[in-house]
Amino acid sequence: MAKLTLPQLEAHLFGAADILRGKMDASEFKEYIFGMLFLKRCSDQFDTIRGRVIAEQITAGRTQARAEEIADNRAFYRGGDFFVPTAARWKYLVDKSAENGIADLLNKALGALETANSTALQGVVGHIDFTRKVGKTSLSDQKLRALIKHFDRYRLRNEDFEFPDLLGAAYEYLIGEFADSAGKKGGEFYTPRGVVRMMARLIEPRSGMRVYDPCAGSGGMLIMSKEYVAEAGEDAQDLRLYGQEANGGTWAVSKMNMILHGIVNADLENDDTLANPLHIEPDGSTLTLFDRVLTNPPFSQNYVRAGMKHADRFEYGWTPETGKKADWMFAQHVLSVLRPGGLGATVMPHGVLFRGGEEQAIRKKVIEADRLEAVIGLASNLFYGTGIPACILILRGPGPRPASHQGKVLFINADREYLSGRAQNYLEPEHAEKIVAAFRAYMTNPAHEIVGFARVVSLEELEENQFNLNIRRYVDNTPPTEPQDVRAHLHGGVPKSEVHGHEITFQTYGVNVHSLFVERNADYYDFPADGWRSAAARIPELTAPAEARVRDAFDDWWARHSKRLSELPDTHKVMDTRAELLESFVAELEPLGTLDRFQLSGAVASWWGSVQYDIRTLAFHQFSGVVQGWLTTIQTAFADDSTGALNAQRQAAAKRKAREHPLVPYVLSDYLNELEEAENLRAELDSKVKTLTTASEDDSEAVEDVDPVVLKRLRAQLTAAKSKVRKLEAAFVDQLGSSVGLIHRNETEPDLVMRILKADLSRRLDARLTTGRRVLIDRYSRWAAKYAVTLPELEAQRFTAAARVNEMLRELGYE
Repeated sequence: MAKLTLPQLEAHLFGAADILRGKMDASEFKEYIFGMLFLKRCSDQFDTIRGRVIAEQITAGRTQARAEEIADNRAFYRGGDFFVPTAARWKYLVDKSAENGIADLLNKALGALETANSTALQGVVGHIDFTRKVGKTSLSDQKLRALIKHFDRYRLRNEDFEFPDLLGAAYEYLIGEFADSAGKKGGEFYTPRGVVRMMARLIEPRSGMRVYDPCAGSGGMLIMSKEYVAEAGEDAQDLRLYGQEANGGTWAVSKMNMILHGIVNADLENDDTLANPLHIEPDGSTLTLFDRVLTNPPFSQNYVRAGMKHADRFEYGWTPETGKKADWMFAQHVLSVLRPGGLGATVMPHGVLFRGGEEQAIRKKVIEADRLEAVIGLASNLFYGTGIPACILILRGPGPRPASHQGKVLFINADREYLSGRAQNYLEPEHAEKIVAAFRAYMTNPAHEIVGFARVVSLEELEENQFNLNIRRYVDNTPPTEPQDVRAHLHGGVPKSEVHGHEITFQTYGVNVHSLFVERNADYYDFPADGWRSAAARIPELTAPAEARVRDAFDDWWARHSKRLSELPDTHKVMDTRAELLESFVAELEPLGTLDRFQLSGAVASWWGSVQYDIRTLAFHQFSGVVQGWLTTIQTAFADDSTGALNAQRQAAAKRKAREHPLVPYVLSDYLNELEEAENLRAELDSKVKTLTTASEDDSEAVEDVDPVVLKRLRAQLTAAKSKVRKLEAAFVDQLGSSVGLIHRNETEPDLVMRILKADLSRRLDARLTTGRRVLIDRYSRWAAKYAVTLPELEAQRFTAAARVNEMLRELGYE
């Protein structure tokens, strides 16, 4: 039986949300989807274990009744596998769903599941209320019946998944989708994954450490810490995770998130961290200390000082309770729970860097205590719920820093490091790599600086600036003003000094920039006689050899290192393979000089991120499992039978995406060519018919010129062409299945999978080469825009145009 794929499960969960969408906002119904998913998962896994125990007992000679009685012993259900009482078992719910009162049925099921596993699930699912009214209405039996039917489509047992952590990955996807739909409220429980991964890389949690998030949201920071430790080749099971979240619903989401990721021992508390921190040492008087803290606390909040527990946390001062200035209170909490030598990373709004009053006094004391390691400015609009730019403060535990770093703070201005999106900006792997590399270089060598990006600032300079940490004050990344040569504007020519300033940029692509000009005199070039456009058009030809060397080096790298991927079904060493591929890719291609380490790291890291689940499937289910997973994903897109206008749009988009899956052109090239020819013929005939019919409708005299026989024949041909396209489209899934079956019989899946994986990485490498080439063309075009036409020539053109206008006015009688 085909394994459940991640895209398949993601589409399934999105479809569940569609059932409730419109009745209430995403922020209101998300807990229903989370609860149903968790209930179905627990029940399915319980059935697996229970069935195995029953089979073992019958084999041992016990009766069916006695075997079932023994299987209900809760001792069999441990380590994230929960005992599910009858009222919460999925089959029971499906059988009862034909009756009325389904909301109450589901409430009792979740309550029974929580009660039966009170140690692990206290407060996690029992609070979900399907009878709750939103406005004046509540969910109908019809809606809830549809929801049960929908979740009944797939089993969610371990053996049903294409890779072990599939359910956790799908749950993270669902959290992200709800954050996107919830808009501003999404920022309360979700931090973009690119930012979270970068923060984990900055503070580098290690096996054996305690890691803490005082504003845990949905738990993403803690889960990423565990992933980071595993990626580093260390024992992630020896990482102790702690978190606290004020919002009860979000805390429940984080508990489920942990469990579905296989993390059953995380210590997650539910209360306001500022008012009542709950991670306390056994003596009850001191806070638990941690090796690493990473968090994204709510921005610009008020707080109440009265009754606040463990007020000694705020040794550097108190901000006003009103005015939405609690940010430094959260930062001080981080400082208070760090062990000596520990590191913390917290997201903050920029206001904490420069506001005066009590906040300025706190900044001064923190800096003088040498507790601030770095200030990292990020781009605007990266986070849900706010479009303002944010920063990351890297904070130190108590005790002296290394002598080389004492009295110094690193400033990184990364507000230009982002990918622009339609509604939100994104921190891509190459942006994160540049930030992390600058920070690690500073940690190794505090004298390391990058002009316009990273600078080390002394305590004395900060004191001179009254402890104002405004990043641009220390690292100004404003692009230099475009030079304007007055002589060149007046008389033509391109200043050689400007060309020399960009010489290295062109050299990285093997282009001698001076060859794009002709000599004018000692200080100026001229554009070639055949024009600047011809010279600009030659740039791709000039960059081709350097680009070819990069591609050849990539082919050589792939030939030597891709065997680690081929060996995964035997070794299962996914993280070791990741480390080798990412490190060797940069090490072997960077010396060519065409792409820098950040571009190369971005290419290979984004590639791994896009194919990581295929690679996990490869490790656990062979190459055939990967291909079968791709086929299942595509088939699922065409099997969606849900109704409604919104669903129709989503189905159409899913089908387009399925046809664009990289598997398709490799196995259906002839079919795609035939389909393209049929679509082109349909479009051509449709255009001819429309031309004839439109002409006859607009011009009654033209009706006589339209041959009805010709029009009839064209319409018949168009009908036949449309029919052929429909038949070909209808045969798509069957054709694909047949082709994949042939590949399986010929045992050529390994070659197919490796070619597709290589093509994906090659495409990302080419995209970065293309971007660099365009930079050269844009630079040359900018010189032309400034200097190709001189001021006298512009004046002459204006004079000629004015003369033409005057002549036209005279012809019209305007003297």
